[in-house]
Amino acid sequence: MPRNDANAPALPRARRRVLRVLPLGGLLLATSGCGIPTFGFPTVLATEQSHRTLQIWKGSVVAALIVGAFVAALIIYAPFRYRKRSDELPRQVRYNLPIEVLYTVVPFVIVGVLFFYTARDENYLNKLMPQQEFVAAKGVEVDVIAFKWNWKFEYPGYGTALAGSPDSQGVLYLPAKRPVRFVEQSKDVIHSFWVVEFAFKRDVVPGRINQFEVTPDRVGTYTGRCAELCGYQHDRMNFRVEVVPAEQFEAKMAALKAQGSVSDSDAGVVAPGGNDSYPSNGVTNSEPHPDRSATAGKPAAGTSGQETTP
Repeated sequence: MPRNDANAPALPRARRRVLRVLPLGGLLLATSGCGIPTFGFPTVLATEQSHRTLQIWKGSVVAALIVGAFVAALIIYAPFRYRKRSDELPRQVRYNLPIEVLYTVVPFVIVGVLFFYTARDENYLNKLMPQQEFVAAKGVEVDVIAFKWNWKFEYPGYGTALAGSPDSQGVLYLPAKRPVRFVEQSKDVIHSFWVVEFAFKRDVVPGRINQFEVTPDRVGTYTGRCAELCGYQHDRMNFRVEVVPAEQFEAKMAALKAQGSVSDSDAGVVAPGGNDSYPSNGVTNSEPHPDRSATAGKPAAGTSGQETTP
């Protein structure tokens, strides 16, 4: 059959449009820099570590968008470029070595780059300061005890603790600009400690001690949650996080210790349970508690914190 050339001019036009749009999209992504949106990530971040989490999130989404746009362009381009124009059989080929090498090597490169940055940032987020550096930086240890259905926060370096009750949320006080080490334990089932503005959450598992460190860098009030469905009152496990200046934090710890009891936020209710830093806590763990030297979790010399022996 004679070739139908009626639609021949449409091919160059379609090709030119695709080739014109692809570089423009790549240029916009490459030059957007700090203007890259957060793609649903929280816009208020409250720790030094959370900014690193945001960067790996943005980089991963941008990479996914670039790959997705390229694949979509190929899917749209192919039917226009290779649509049927006659009954003549196209030239048959057994293989195309350059293309086969391309679609084999490129995915490995993409995965390798994403793996490198993910592993780098994961190691950064999971890193714990050596104990001497932690004490020198006036670090604060907080023992997080999860139970059905609330939280208890113990400050072994200050000899006090706070816990939620059935009628009120627990309150977690943290100093700004100082490292905080969380030591997590569960009294019953699996819970998960999550503060959205920290861009981090970690499971609290019975019989296991989990740890992580953050350095709050934004004074404010935030909401913490349990991110694990832990039972029928799971929705009651919210708690309040108060990031305050260091001087105000020290004063608050001194005031709580002066009360002489472990209480919930303001109501003076005796807190349930505890962890193995206190003899009467009722928590059993198969792992030993992280080593606490005489200075572990206590403020460095010259600060106003009150030291006690857990």
